[in-house]
Amino acid sequence: MRKRYSSFAEIEDDLKILRLKKEVDILSLKTDYQILLKHLSIQNLLSAGITQIRKSLFSKRRSLFFLGLQYVIRRMLK
Repeated sequence: MRKRYSSFAEIEDDLKILRLKKEVDILSLKTDYQILLKHLSIQNLLSAGITQIRKSLFSKRRSLFFLGLQYVIRRMLK
């Protein structure tokens, strides 16, 4: 639906609002771009990879520990 303006002042006010919205959107895009660059940096990618490897190894080590513990308990109960 089209808005009907009764004066040039109303048009100017809406244009100012649109310009401000555009500036906010541009600043938001710039911020998102900077965050993206930060997340895709070599240092951050390596850090995230190392963290995932540690978690994976820890969970495997923990699983092996409990598997061994179950084996020992079964042997003791026989």
